[in-house]
Amino acid sequence: MSPVEKRSVTIRGHRTSYSLEKPFFDDLVAIAAARKLTLAALVAEIDEARPRDANLSSALRLYVLDWAKRGMKPV
Repeated sequence: MSPVEKRSVTIRGHRTSYSLEKPFFDDLVAIAAARKLTLAALVAEIDEARPRDANLSSALRLYVLDWAKRGMKPV
């Protein structure tokens, strides 16, 4: 299993962090590229849509899982 890595991002001028395993991070980067977004823009979009009681790391993992279930192919 891949170790969890902590990463930082600025969302709407606010610095925050999230922790993801490398495979999730790699897919998130690929999804951003497929959607022609920066990684920060994709993370901000996911952050905006998540329920306030869900943490950002979980929301990112669920987004990648949903993308995969819908059969989308990262670049």
